[in-house]
Amino acid sequence: MVYKLDRNIPAMFLLVCGNAVAMISDVFIKEFAHQVSVPQFVLLRTLITIVFLLPFLKLSHSDGLMTGWKVLLLRAQVSVFGIICMVVSLKYLSLASANAVFYTAPIMVSLMAAIFYREKLTPVSVTSVFLGFIGVLLILRPTSVELASLSALGVAVSQAVAIVLVKKLPKEKSPIESLFVMHLFMVPALLLLSLFVWQQITLGALVGALGSSIFIVCYNLAVLFAYRMAEANKIASSEYTGMLWAILAGWLFFSEVPDLWVLLGSGLIICPLVWLAYIDRSTKKAIELKQLHGVAGD
Repeated sequence: MVYKLDRNIPAMFLLVCGNAVAMISDVFIKEFAHQVSVPQFVLLRTLITIVFLLPFLKLSHSDGLMTGWKVLLLRAQVSVFGIICMVVSLKYLSLASANAVFYTAPIMVSLMAAIFYREKLTPVSVTSVFLGFIGVLLILRPTSVELASLSALGVAVSQAVAIVLVKKLPKEKSPIESLFVMHLFMVPALLLLSLFVWQQITLGALVGALGSSIFIVCYNLAVLFAYRMAEANKIASSEYTGMLWAILAGWLFFSEVPDLWVLLGSGLIICPLVWLAYIDRSTKKAIELKQLHGVAGD
C-alpha cells in the first residue's frame, strides 16, 4: 500500500504542474492570438508542435507510425475545430469562464459513451450532466447567442469527441506517435482555412504560437507520464486544479476577478466530476477487495 501511495503522490504533483503549464499556454493564446487570423495562429502552433514532438518519437515503440490513421485523421479534424474554438473563446471570455466551460467535456463524454458505446448512465452521472448544464448557464448567463460562448462549448464538445475516439485506437499505439500523426493531419485543413483569411504574420503571433506550443507539449508529456505512474481513477481529480490556475492566471496577467456566478457555476461543473471520480475509485476498490477475498477463500 505504501508503494502505491508513493507512486500516486508524484503522479498527482505532475498533473497539478501540468495543468499550471497548460494555463500558461492559454495566457499566450489570449495575449497574442489577436495579432493574426485565428486559423493562421493555430497553424503556426501546430507546425511548432510537430517540430517539438519529433525528438520524442524515438522514445515510442509501436508497430507503425500510421497505425490507426483513419481514427487519427478524424480526431485531427475535430481538433482543428476545437482549437479554433479555443482561441476564439479565450480572446473574448475570461480565463476562468472559458476554462470552466471546457471542464464540461468529461460530462459530455459520459453522454457520448452512452449513445455510441451503450455504456450505462448512472444516477450520479445523470446528476452531474444536469448540474454541469446549470453551471454553464450561470457562468455564461446568455442573453443572446454569442460567438465566444458557443466557441467555449465547441471546445468542450470537440474534446469529448476526441476522448471518445481514443477507444477506437489500437491499444498498443504510442500516445506520442498519436499526437504527432494527429498534428500532421491537422496541417492541410489549417492551410486551406488560412488562405482565405491570410494576414501578415507578426513577431507577437510567432511568440504566442511558440509559447503556447511549448507549454501545451509540456502538459501532454506530464499527463502521459503521470497516468503511466499511477492508476487514472486515483489521480484524475488532480486535473481539476486547472480551474484554480485559471483564476490565478486571469488575475495575475489580465486583472480578471471572477464574480460569484462564475465561482458558483464552476463549482456545479467540477464538484460532480470529483464526486464521480471518488465513486469510480470506491467501486474499483470494492471490486479488488472482493476479488482478493475470493482468492483467499479458495
